[in-house]
Amino acid sequence: DLARLLRPRSVAVIGGGVWCENVVQQCRAIGFRGAIWPVHPTRTEIAGAPAFEGLAELPSAPDAVFIGVNRTLTVQLVAQLAEMGAGGATCFASGFREAQLESEDGADLQEQLLAAAKDMPVIGPNCYGFINYLDKISVWSDQVSGKPTKKGVAIICQSGTIGNTISFNNRSLPIGYIISLGNQSKITIEDAISYALDDNRVTAIGIYAESFTNTAKLIKVFKKSKLKNIPI
Repeated sequence: DLARLLRPRSVAVIGGGVWCENVVQQCRAIGFRGAIWPVHPTRTEIAGAPAFEGLAELPSAPDAVFIGVNRTLTVQLVAQLAEMGAGGATCFASGFREAQLESEDGADLQEQLLAAAKDMPVIGPNCYGFINYLDKISVWSDQVSGKPTKKGVAIICQSGTIGNTISFNNRSLPIGYIISLGNQSKITIEDAISYALDDNRVTAIGIYAESFTNTAKLIKVFKKSKLKNIPI
């Protein structure tokens, strides 16, 4: 179930880099009215929002989390978030399976990430995150363009750069979601399609894929789209 992650009431942002500041700023800019909880061990604020020293200090388990720290710490944090009952996480860090030619431990680290997540949904790693224009939520590591809408297409892409390019184009086509999945370690393109098909505000689905992970599941969601009369 991806609804809690993609339609959160609370967003935690872990890390202090510019990508984390972007999440805080752009979530506010798009009109999100829920709680935004930056988490950093030494900083008192991130992009003007008061920061918590650690996950234990948060008021409750967050619905959506942006993790903007190094890959090793990302795995540790995912384990903590799963244990505390968070709704899901976006993992920005690279150096996992996509980097196995340069880093021998990349694939192993991605398996550790999967094990750490248990049943908790994870977007990425190696991704920008998502923009939900329908509910005015941005858990996205870059600048956000476009306006909230009551219905629109869902753009599901491996690449965050492609998502940015689409969002910054001045088109008449309303966009409801942009979801960047990166390595598809846990949430796959097929999973995101299925979620989008269950949101009656989504009018069509666009896919930019470098690979699919499960042919049988892909055929299943294509059949689902035909039954719901939502083109892909």
